Amino acid sequence: MTTSAIDAKLLAEMFFAGAANLEANKEWINELNVFPVPDGDTGTNMTLTIKSAVKEVSALGSTDSMKDICKAMSSGSLRGARGNSGVILSQLIRGFGKVAKSETELTIPVLADGFDRAVETAYKAVMKPKEGTILTVAKGASLKSRELADAGEENLEVFLGAVLEEAEKVLANTPELLPVLKQAGVVDSGGQGLVQVMKGAYDRFLGKEIDYSALIEKEEEKPEAEPEKEILEKEELRFIYKMRMTVLMAKKPSSRDQKEYLEFLKSLGDRVKCAVEGDILHVKCQTNDPGLIIQRSQKFGELGEVRLLNLKEAESGGRNADAGKSSRPDIADVKKPAEAEAPKAPEQPRKEVGFITVSVGDGIREIFTGLGVDYVISGGQTMNPSTDDVLKAVESVNADVVFVLPNNKNIIMAANQAASLTTDKKVVVVPTTTVPQGITAVINYMPDLDAEANKANMCEEIGAVHSAEITYAVRDTEIDNIKIHEGDIMGIGDSGILTTGNDIEDVTFESLKKIVDENTEIISVYYGEDVAEETAEQFRERAAEAFPNCDVELQYGGQPIYYYILSAE
Repeated sequence: MTTSAIDAKLLAEMFFAGAANLEANKEWINELNVFPVPDGDTGTNMTLTIKSAVKEVSALGSTDSMKDICKAMSSGSLRGARGNSGVILSQLIRGFGKVAKSETELTIPVLADGFDRAVETAYKAVMKPKEGTILTVAKGASLKSRELADAGEENLEVFLGAVLEEAEKVLANTPELLPVLKQAGVVDSGGQGLVQVMKGAYDRFLGKEIDYSALIEKEEEKPEAEPEKEILEKEELRFIYKMRMTVLMAKKPSSRDQKEYLEFLKSLGDRVKCAVEGDILHVKCQTNDPGLIIQRSQKFGELGEVRLLNLKEAESGGRNADAGKSSRPDIADVKKPAEAEAPKAPEQPRKEVGFITVSVGDGIREIFTGLGVDYVISGGQTMNPSTDDVLKAVESVNADVVFVLPNNKNIIMAANQAASLTTDKKVVVVPTTTVPQGITAVINYMPDLDAEANKANMCEEIGAVHSAEITYAVRDTEIDNIKIHEGDIMGIGDSGILTTGNDIEDVTFESLKKIVDENTEIISVYYGEDVAEETAEQFRERAAEAFPNCDVELQYGGQPIYYYILSAE
């Protein structure tokens, strides 16, 4: 029997299936990012965005209310939105929900209206819409849906299949609309993410069994004992101990040390989870050699809590299965820093102005707090905070006006979305795209100006800041007619690749030469966690000798992945 409409239950199942398919393909989507940097995150951002909505929809339980489902899809994705593609995805969901929420079932005409509203809402959310992106793919799908609806198409399977096919066709054409995609040999990553959501939803509509139970169970934070028992019943026990441990680190390990440590853990076990939160290293795994892991972990600092669960004993119901359990509470799955809950608003008198900024690296954090910033959200290039992360930070700052400095072009839209959702205070987003711009913006705040005048002044000042970031390439590609090979060191400027090479210091110096001009007075060098202080000081001396008319300042940034961050102003 042909389905002529989508009811609330089927809509929720299609949404879950779309989310599951996106998650299954997120790493592939990450690799489609034009810049071959080690923190490509479009797939991850879109997945975290939609999973936030999945959590809210699944929390409704069994419901036949289209209104409730659409509201949960919209609010969950809006608050969970990360990165530009994630924000646009949330706006597409929001726009679609505005039409669908008033219906009891979704017919072809209603779906076409919903697609139209989705695209309209998403385009309005982007200050300068660019074709060849997720927006173009969404628009192509919407135009096809309108064409079919106006032509009187009545078969929903044919309708949805044709809309998906058109989205894939538009996606394949994105390199023709954006030359940078064509040169890199990839389609738009955000557009691919949207297509994967549509594919998963369509598969569920066709009646295919989509296993999205794990996605929902994870979001509902069910106890680990249940899936653990199920695993023991389904497969032969390979590792005897389940291990949980915290290490109180003397200092944050470098990204290289973290990578080597993670590989070490994987060599000794399975189901490995490892995360750094502040000065605490959290480790979870299954292993047969807990002693070796403990010994290696002490390289980073003192042991905090160590728990061992004997899985054989657990399987047989042994009384001493959890012999290593301490009296302290259980360690929950560790959230990434940007996902951690912000503290409640401080109990202090409300002030006129407060500041929030986004950065990663202990040194950079100290610089911002030293300049009077009230709250530093952990994140940036290596992890884009969500709209909800920004909202929680705004709530924690007890001020009438709160300035938000994203310091990354992929965080600006989430910050703007947070500003639009805040009602009890004025939130002013200054569109800083780099850490040096954020520092300049804070320095140029003028107490005698109002919020809008200060924003205008800050925007003018950050326009004079030229930045460069030095990192390494994770794949072969070509950008701006520059051939890049995996492992190359890259200097990335405000508008693209500056230079590449094999030596970190040489690439950094060549990048600096390209951002310094005759008006430059101050050069700032922020060295990352993988650069020794002595090496950084030698680079400062080299820069000072090359640019004798400039003041060259050296600061410890402590940022991961990026060896140096440079600014010239």
